[in-house]
Amino acid sequence: MFNSFFRLKENGTSIKTEFLAGITTFLTMVYIVIVNPIILSSTGVPFDTVFIATIIAAVVGTLWMGLFANYPIAIAPGMGLNAYFAFSVVGGQSGVSYQVAFGAVFIAGLLFIILSLTPFREKLIEAIPTNLKLGITAGIGLFIAFIGLRMTGIIVADSENLVGLGDLHSPAVLLALTGLIITLILMARNVPGALFFGMIVTALIAVVTGQLEFKDGFMNTPSAPEFFIFGSPLQAIKDMVEYGLYAVVFSFLLVTLFDTTGTMVGVAEQAGLMKGKKMPRARQALLADSIGTTVGAIFGTSPTSAYIESSSGVAAGGRTGLTSVVVAVLFIVSAFFGPLVGSLSGLAAITAPTLIIVGSLMIGAVGKIEWSEFDEAFPAFLIILTMPLTASIATGIALGFITYPILKIVKGKWREVHPLLYLFAVLFFYQLAFLPH
Repeated sequence: MFNSFFRLKENGTSIKTEFLAGITTFLTMVYIVIVNPIILSSTGVPFDTVFIATIIAAVVGTLWMGLFANYPIAIAPGMGLNAYFAFSVVGGQSGVSYQVAFGAVFIAGLLFIILSLTPFREKLIEAIPTNLKLGITAGIGLFIAFIGLRMTGIIVADSENLVGLGDLHSPAVLLALTGLIITLILMARNVPGALFFGMIVTALIAVVTGQLEFKDGFMNTPSAPEFFIFGSPLQAIKDMVEYGLYAVVFSFLLVTLFDTTGTMVGVAEQAGLMKGKKMPRARQALLADSIGTTVGAIFGTSPTSAYIESSSGVAAGGRTGLTSVVVAVLFIVSAFFGPLVGSLSGLAAITAPTLIIVGSLMIGAVGKIEWSEFDEAFPAFLIILTMPLTASIATGIALGFITYPILKIVKGKWREVHPLLYLFAVLFFYQLAFLPH
């Protein structure tokens, strides 16, 4: 059954190889079931709600990817987008409730589904210059790393310099630095699941030093998910209009679209599944992410994304959707470890090293930016600079999209700018000048 449905022989793989690849991918990305609830629960969302929603979104998106697109690519709530949700949309100047913010995610998910079903998706991707895409990725990475440093107290607020070095003698900071060093060693040694095992070792140290206790045990029956956490689809639309969340919805859509597309192409290329420059079954693959985002928002989590950690499973031999199905099954199993995850979430030092390291991986995109071309480099630089300084991914994107066409016009290269980019620039200018942000 597996051989015929997933075309294992045609793709040069076997059931055993696919199962091992699925386990490998799961171990490299299971940290999200701990990190995502920690970030989103800071907005007031009940921890258990986010925990279950994270797993539901991952299972739905990953199963769709495996069963309908037949790719060894896993889907789960994306790093960066969860930080944007928590610290910019809910905790930012707009000050909306998490219910309203989940409604914005739901709308972005629906728009993503529509785009995935139409040729406009390809046009939208082509309209955005490569250097702006790279700037967005790098900026989010820097923002995530900053959050990780701030959560643990390694970096603290400073009245003179905005930020300063925290108390390196405090137990929490020492634990975070120890966890960071341990995880870095595992990463450098190319240990599969390094981020996950880094958290486990750090947690064990925390237990020994008395900083962590498991009062509620390790396992229990998962709590029932909350359905339509934002009220209803109609309420989501009303809230978007009332609070002027157009730029927020657009930012969710934009970042998810580019991040997912780039990751999918990269993993498919690594697995040798690309046909020239085209990705077979791309529509079904993108639907996996858009459906995961929409379903996740209904239950209470930020947008999903294709995980670059899927490349670890590909390196282990994964070539078909069976790898993804195995990942989805393991996520279902993880739902029974809520008390363990809840205990780990109470100590930021356990998860912060993951944020810092993921940020370092994402900022690697700066190496591909055309720094020799000022009109290409400066908008990307502005995005990277302003995302962490304004604590807003949307503001960083907006400033980059406004300055890019301006510089192209003054250099006489206005024909190189896609018409859609001019439209985006006008919309972002209006949003920054006249709407809450």
